[in-house]
Amino acid sequence: MKKINNKEIKEISKEKVKLAFEDYKAFALKGNVLDLAIGVVLGSAFTNIVNTIVSSTITPIISLLTSNVDLSTLFITLKGGHFDTLEAAKAAGAITLNYGSLINAILNFLIVSIILFILVKTLAKANKKKNTQVKITTKTCPYCMSTININATRCPNCTSVLEENKKDE
Repeated sequence: MKKINNKEIKEISKEKVKLAFEDYKAFALKGNVLDLAIGVVLGSAFTNIVNTIVSSTITPIISLLTSNVDLSTLFITLKGGHFDTLEAAKAAGAITLNYGSLINAILNFLIVSIILFILVKTLAKANKKKNTQVKITTKTCPYCMSTININATRCPNCTSVLEENKKDE
């Protein structure tokens, strides 16, 4: 067995690091990875917008409809006695079930899913309009008025020679 010295170990290590870096670079610069990174950033910004909509618009409307109840403060004390506020229960170290936060999270989810549904439907409709340009594959015979292939030089029904194709020949 051949003994490897430190210099050879360093060279092998450098080569392996260089290969690993090249592999990583090829992976990271693929279009799919960049698209995913952009999607994550936009998704995080979108989540922030939705949270703001829920906390500043939806929750106050629900609070108005439910006699000024702030959903985020709704809780049940599981252990530690009765407390009037969530802050008091937390300060006392009580174990609480914060179902108001769950309701807010469900509202956030519903709003995000509805907005994404509308967005996807709108984009699908726009793409459908783009893709609905129908390629014309037929024409009408000027003699018998039957529908024939656009490339036909003679009508298969009345056997007339078609004038527009005659000019091309």
